[in-house]
Amino acid sequence: MLIRPAAAKPSGLVGLALTAGCSCAVQWFVFGMNRLLPRDFYARDALEVAPGLLGAMLCHGEVVLRITEVEAYCWPDDTANHGRHGRTPRNDALWGPPGCIYIYLCYGIHHLLNLVTGEDGQASAVLIRACEPVRGHETVRERRGGLSGPALLTGPGRVGEALGLDLHWNHHPVYRRGGLEVRQGAAVKQIISGPRVGVDYAAPEHRDAPWRFAVPGTVWVSRRKELTAGSRA
Repeated sequence: MLIRPAAAKPSGLVGLALTAGCSCAVQWFVFGMNRLLPRDFYARDALEVAPGLLGAMLCHGEVVLRITEVEAYCWPDDTANHGRHGRTPRNDALWGPPGCIYIYLCYGIHHLLNLVTGEDGQASAVLIRACEPVRGHETVRERRGGLSGPALLTGPGRVGEALGLDLHWNHHPVYRRGGLEVRQGAAVKQIISGPRVGVDYAAPEHRDAPWRFAVPGTVWVSRRKELTAGSRA
């Protein structure tokens, strides 16, 4: 799916950014992760895009987060989809075009980041559920009230808060430079998957569908016990 670009030669400033004990995600970002995911990447079924986003980087100013958990919301039959009752002012951004942001305001408090997929006019998207911090740790901690560890970013409301998002980000294209961007990261070969969270209202076949995908072997995943092993192959 994702094609790993040739590693870029590090500059002196990049060398200063590397510290002892930095994760592979940090090294990938610093040395080679400089390609925006193109619009065409998102112009596919949400079930194809969702696992492909694992390992990608969310970049907003000094903050860089590695995507570790996502959920797919499909079109047209998914009864958990916010577009199931038609287009409204609240869900307008969900209807495209692909590669743009749809922010869902949950409980009037939490701003949940979704990346629109499929064709323009189809209400499908991928919800970003959890991330691992790569850069801008202090800014993330400050936005998250001084918390540390997985509690910073394991949950979609936490991700939105860490990135400083609000409803003004609706329709923003993440495949263009500036603002919030999604950039390529190291490909994830193995995944874990399971039912989505908080969709008890959906039909049983959609409520129980294994359309939540995550990176195995990391603490930066929510409700890990509900996920089982799978493969990208």
